[in-house]
Amino acid sequence: MNYNKAFVLGNLTRDPEIRTTPSGQSVASFGVATNRFWNNQSGEKQQEVEFHNIVAWGKLAEIAGRYLNKGKMVFIEGRLKTRNWEDQSGVKHYRTEIIAENFQMGPKTGGEGGGGYSPSSSPSSNNDSDITAPPTINEDEITSPDDLPF
Repeated sequence: MNYNKAFVLGNLTRDPEIRTTPSGQSVASFGVATNRFWNNQSGEKQQEVEFHNIVAWGKLAEIAGRYLNKGKMVFIEGRLKTRNWEDQSGVKHYRTEIIAENFQMGPKTGGEGGGGYSPSSSPSSNNDSDITAPPTINEDEITSPDDLPF
């Protein structure tokens, strides 16, 4: 059995760049930075930053372009994909990206809750526990920006 799944929670390093393919499909690319903290052997706090390349397609790309911007927190769920190409001088390049399958935006300023988008799931329902899931948006339910719960 094979499984290719990536989860990243971090901040956007740049605004999404939106393009359209010749067939008319939207594609967004942007960066997300994550931090790792640990204590070394002498007890000193250490930090390491990792940068991730994110690609979103279709309706997800359009929503990313409209509502995400540099510095905002986002939770990305997707799969890893490595592309390769040769430049004009014959040097082969590789780039590993996370192809976003859905994402959830971080909290808004002022303590309000964040929103989310998942093309394959329906809206979350609350149960009787104290913890409620942030809203998830089904692509079929979006007819205008006013339909977004954030």
